[in-house]
Amino acid sequence: MKNILTSLLFVLVSLTAWAQGSAFDQLKADPKKAYGNDYPYQPQGTGLTKAPKGYKPFYISHYARHGSRYYWSDQLYNDLDTLLTTAHEKHLLTSEGEAFYGKFMTAKQELQTGVSELTQLGWEQHQGIARNMFNRFPEVFKKGGYVWAISSLSGRCVLSMSAFCQELVQCNPNIEIREQSSRFTLDAVVPTDSQNPIKHNYPRATPRYEANRDKFQSDNSLREKIVPRVFTSTEGLPGDMNRIAGNLISLYTSLPNISHEGMMGNIITDQEIVNQWESSNLGSYSWVFVSQYQMIPILQDILNKADAAINGTSNHISDLRFGHDTCIGPLTVLMGINGADRDPEDPYEVKNIYQNWETCKASNIQLVFYRGKKGTDDVLVKCLLNEAEATLPVPTDNFPYYKWSDFKQFYNARINSVSQR
Repeated sequence: MKNILTSLLFVLVSLTAWAQGSAFDQLKADPKKAYGNDYPYQPQGTGLTKAPKGYKPFYISHYARHGSRYYWSDQLYNDLDTLLTTAHEKHLLTSEGEAFYGKFMTAKQELQTGVSELTQLGWEQHQGIARNMFNRFPEVFKKGGYVWAISSLSGRCVLSMSAFCQELVQCNPNIEIREQSSRFTLDAVVPTDSQNPIKHNYPRATPRYEANRDKFQSDNSLREKIVPRVFTSTEGLPGDMNRIAGNLISLYTSLPNISHEGMMGNIITDQEIVNQWESSNLGSYSWVFVSQYQMIPILQDILNKADAAINGTSNHISDLRFGHDTCIGPLTVLMGINGADRDPEDPYEVKNIYQNWETCKASNIQLVFYRGKKGTDDVLVKCLLNEAEATLPVPTDNFPYYKWSDFKQFYNARINSVSQR
């Protein structure tokens, strides 16, 4: 029976992938997805599969990345400031480069002041996700109740949490929310933070495709193309061509998050970013795969808090967590959401099991819990990734619903299979 259920699960995974379209189909429909984890959040969910008869949602467990922000480090803006200023003074800018220089200098103070901070778009993304959650699962929130929300110590995460929580209360003032950004709760939201008082030493994982990476033909032509579009010569300019090109690409993919699209004119196009996406996606899969076991404390917190909500030792109707791509990406692999834990040997297969736009700004995992008829202990759980129903590597004959007992058994076994060093 277990083999039948497992086979059924793989069929469902295939059907889900077919329904969503291949990675390149999705890029064709929305080229900005090639920006990867710089992609500004767009809800991917449409309709939801009706719950089995007699089941009603009663609790939601959630993890989200902060919303859209300015670039995370001031080094990008400072490097570009020095580079463009030097090139302008030496008359080494093309006409396109001069136009870019002028727009960059106009925005420079804003960019350098805003480094790493949440933008208005980032605030609105979490407002929208919160309202969608309220509207899609009214049974959880209609009577009000107690919500616990925690975030990393980063200001952009704290503000993302505030945007989300304020919107929930706007939807129903009877919802009572406790927000916390504290070293006391870091283990459940950013366990790798150096200020986390609980220290772990989980092993790092290496994706199998790395052994065959030399078989993958990377497209690095974009770096060679864009530098001459900006500079007539790079002689005497700070940084080598790879660093200059890398900074230009990083700025370009970040611009939609800070309402400065168009700053770079035609120096780079979305199609060129699409053309190099598979290579950048490989790099993304490596870093999310490597750190998956470091996210075990988050998964343990999800399991423990859900257990408490189910058995009545907690009065929470929802537990909310707000952190970073460095956590939600590896957590997606650890949980095997949409097959992200399949660990292929073929580098060309990686794009079919993980797409780095799933770890975009404001990306989120929602686990929605359903209780059966009164007097029964039957609980089901459904996983949403970026508000779309997602598969899990847990056997089920009722996708997208999984028995809580199977869910808990599977993930406890996965946790217990990893030993700290």
